[in-house]
Amino acid sequence: MCEVHRSVFTEMAYICQKFQDLTTNDFIAVSSSNIVDKGSTTWRTPSNIALVKYWGKRDPQLPENPSISFTLNNCHTITSLSFEKKSKIDKSFSFKIIFEGEEKPSFQPKILLFFERIVTYVPFIRDYDFVISSENSFPHSSGIASSASGMSAISMCLMQLEKMLNPTISETYFYQKASFLARLGSGSACRSVKGELVVWGEHKEIKGSSDLFGVPFTSEIAEIFKNYQDTVLLVDKGEKQVSSTVGHDLMYGHPFAKCRFEQAYKNISKMKSILEKGAISDFITLVEKEALTLHAMMMTSQPYFILMKPKTLEIIQKIWDYREVKDSNICFTLDAGANVHLLYPKNEKQAVQIFIEEELAVFCQNRHYIHDEVGSGAIELTGL
Repeated sequence: MCEVHRSVFTEMAYICQKFQDLTTNDFIAVSSSNIVDKGSTTWRTPSNIALVKYWGKRDPQLPENPSISFTLNNCHTITSLSFEKKSKIDKSFSFKIIFEGEEKPSFQPKILLFFERIVTYVPFIRDYDFVISSENSFPHSSGIASSASGMSAISMCLMQLEKMLNPTISETYFYQKASFLARLGSGSACRSVKGELVVWGEHKEIKGSSDLFGVPFTSEIAEIFKNYQDTVLLVDKGEKQVSSTVGHDLMYGHPFAKCRFEQAYKNISKMKSILEKGAISDFITLVEKEALTLHAMMMTSQPYFILMKPKTLEIIQKIWDYREVKDSNICFTLDAGANVHLLYPKNEKQAVQIFIEEELAVFCQNRHYIHDEVGSGAIELTGL
């Protein structure tokens, strides 16, 4: 039985009190004399894959433990936000959602909740009629963090509107607030604003780290972890049986929750050292243990559930066999779904991608997989 003398939450709260410079009040938009009647903006924001996982949160969308992720490049969402000043200003939110060319009323409740959470910080959203048009480069709701890329894309668009209204805001503030807003839509979305490695959650060893937004990992990174590759093996493109939101809620009262939060906090320290030293064997062990721990928490919650599929396990075994036979540095991680992220250094790219096509594609739905790599974060698209 794990004895926790002081919970991670308590330690993080202490650190927050001592070191955190920004509070939620710092993100309330200031009034501006600029008038913007209508316009549009388009951003492309990536998904991300956590190396040390976050699983469990408290209101309002704050993590119970810190996490660190690779920002991806090819798995992304492109969102255009069109806006026009309401003819009559009221307290309601006015928006229409178009996803991959079709209007999506089913997305309305999530965006409405998001607007309700952020209106204190961007009160101007009550003044406009919005059309939100999005498309993904990967299957929605299949466990590739579509909410992360989707909510961060909307947040970038809203911050672009805020900058039109108040051109004096700094670039640093722009991105920090975009991450802050994205977090209120989907926790992991705050890690999709910047790259290449992003930490979310207070940690005494990560300079500037915060529960309120993600921060780039600024320590030195060994050469082997630069340009890291991630092939997403699409075992199941369908929507997950249990949403991440439900899964997070099941950490309340979970018998192993406190031990897990403490473990993740310690694993951030370990990962920091691993990334600095280039200790790839330790990286493999820690990343795979984190993935399996995440799913172990799902399998031991009440009610318990399993998101892995039989083909997920077959892929994992194939990865282990290949690593042993070829003396390779490949490893896997899992998000909250059945799909497998195969991580490997760029110097193994050619050999690993042959292995994927010859031995792993057969376990993927319609032999579908996505070759990806570490990316730099959100990009504004112009001329669209």
